[in-house]
Amino acid sequence: MPSQPLVSVVVPAYNEAVHLGECLESVLAQTHVNWECIVVDNCSMDGTAEIARQYAAKDARIRVQLNEDFVRAVANHNRALRQISSASKYCKIVFADDWMFPECLERMISVAEEHPSVGIVGAYGLQGRQVMWVGLPYPSKLVPGREVCRKLFLDNLYVFGTSTSLLYRASVVRARDPFYNESNLHCDSEVCLAVLQDWDFGFVNQVLTFTRVREGSLQEFSTQTNTLIAGRLHDLVTYGAAFLSPEEFERCLELKSSEYYDFLAANVLRHRGENFWAYHKRKLDESGVGFHRARVIRAFLAKVLAAALNPKKSIERLFKGRAPAHDPWFLPGFEERKNSP
Repeated sequence: MPSQPLVSVVVPAYNEAVHLGECLESVLAQTHVNWECIVVDNCSMDGTAEIARQYAAKDARIRVQLNEDFVRAVANHNRALRQISSASKYCKIVFADDWMFPECLERMISVAEEHPSVGIVGAYGLQGRQVMWVGLPYPSKLVPGREVCRKLFLDNLYVFGTSTSLLYRASVVRARDPFYNESNLHCDSEVCLAVLQDWDFGFVNQVLTFTRVREGSLQEFSTQTNTLIAGRLHDLVTYGAAFLSPEEFERCLELKSSEYYDFLAANVLRHRGENFWAYHKRKLDESGVGFHRARVIRAFLAKVLAAALNPKKSIERLFKGRAPAHDPWFLPGFEERKNSP
């Protein structure tokens, strides 16, 4: 429909034959009908490519791009984004095992059309059975980019969700190549901070996307290793100065560093392997905070003292394989996305 702006829906996929049909059906069901959908198959070894071709044969708005060589997940996301039409005004990523509610595109585009300063639009999302990315007051159609980023650093308010839960203005995507930092497991949050230095954030107070929870792939690794704590430190070190005063930045850096070492101390007796410690040592060194065994030991001894003062609860937490999600000794993992073997 000429009256509707064109939106490019990109679907990066790897071995998603089981779920791709459901994803594409959600695209076909959109109330906003002026879209193109590009499925980028990353050398899948199941029937993913064939299913994508079947849908493309039925609807000319769907096309299929087959990678000649396998690439890692984030690199495939960047490849998919390079396929969007030059006529597109907006761009929407939907992972092949996720899907959109019927009004997703219509509601998100409405906010962006109403507010030309908005570069990214988010919304509530359903992750399994849990509503995610809450915290902004109702209504929050327009949130200054600086404000939402400050809330992330100062109040730990994360509303960006995953790439599936966001709509990008296409000019924002075209201005960055590669769009995502392929060396960062949490590139979806990083790109929001980079973009929102110059753009505002739009939000729809409605559940518009579904994110599948499953075992395996990067999601399981991220949760077990808690890569989120490293990702948040990286974001603060890289972008904090753009949104915070020097005093605020130093205070946040000290807090994040202390949280990181508290987390490591809580894992001393949890039988973590060499890969766990090597990962976090590398991330602390890369951030400039540095890995110091003496600081881990001090934090651990502080927990032992706390256990002695409150033996019943503290000992249980200290020796259990995993603390509950609300336990300040353990920071829950991040919903890092799919498409990786």
